[in-house]
Amino acid sequence: MEIKKMMVVGCGQMGHGIAQVCATGGAEVYMYDVSKDAIQKGIDAINKSVGRFAQKGKISEEEAKAVAGRLKAVTSYDDVKNDVDLVIEAVIEDIELKKKIFEELDKVMPENVILSSCTSALPITEIMSLTKNRHRTIGTHFHHPPVLMKLVEVVQGYGTSDETVKTVIEFLTRVGKLPVPCKDYPGFVSSRVGIIMVNEGINCLADGVSTAENIDKACAAGFNWPMGPLKLADLIGLDTCLYVLEDLTAKLGPSFMPSPLLRQMVSAGDLGVKTGKGFFDYSKK
Repeated sequence: MEIKKMMVVGCGQMGHGIAQVCATGGAEVYMYDVSKDAIQKGIDAINKSVGRFAQKGKISEEEAKAVAGRLKAVTSYDDVKNDVDLVIEAVIEDIELKKKIFEELDKVMPENVILSSCTSALPITEIMSLTKNRHRTIGTHFHHPPVLMKLVEVVQGYGTSDETVKTVIEFLTRVGKLPVPCKDYPGFVSSRVGIIMVNEGINCLADGVSTAENIDKACAAGFNWPMGPLKLADLIGLDTCLYVLEDLTAKLGPSFMPSPLLRQMVSAGDLGVKTGKGFFDYSKK
């Protein structure tokens, strides 16, 4: 099976980024959200992004127009149920909401349509627990921002077939990503390793080891990372970091215990880039 047409459910930052990746790679992309405004904002963001790539000479004007032409807004699953090969859900990290979405998709989409969830740490098997056709369910952990980050963890749930894994890996490779298969285990690979790095960076700040700027500078220069753990936390969202740490603490033990400073900042509403303030100030940018 070759994936030629797909739908993204959820048109926020991750959703429209995934849609851009797939459309740039040549797929026809349907964009769905419960909010029509969110769909339009997602399409506008994609067009703006590919326009910048064209201005910088990274793609041609013709390619930018072709990407825009591959995007279509839809307001119902029924509108595309016989016209897609893959659905990628990219809503917020709320497992009950995700389960509800996949229960609905499983009832509407023909059995040959692959159903995938984009989640950084939630268990794919549980997300898909209300579906009947488990063989066609899978996880695709895109990293933020999807347009720039090459890695996609391909997560095989308890009932996921090998054929589904193979098909998704081939598709992601074709659209320019680096798919890495892994088992449905808490935190997968990158979130499990990465969240420890983030949490220890926060602990270093809380313990007064150094300033936020210097902690990030040390990690970026010392380990050749593109950014330090505190800036990364701000980009991910401190509330999301806390959720992942709490989930992994419950499943894997106290080594993932969230920093008390992280809890305080989330309680105060300083969640990072999306609120304008986290470990760094983004309000003037």
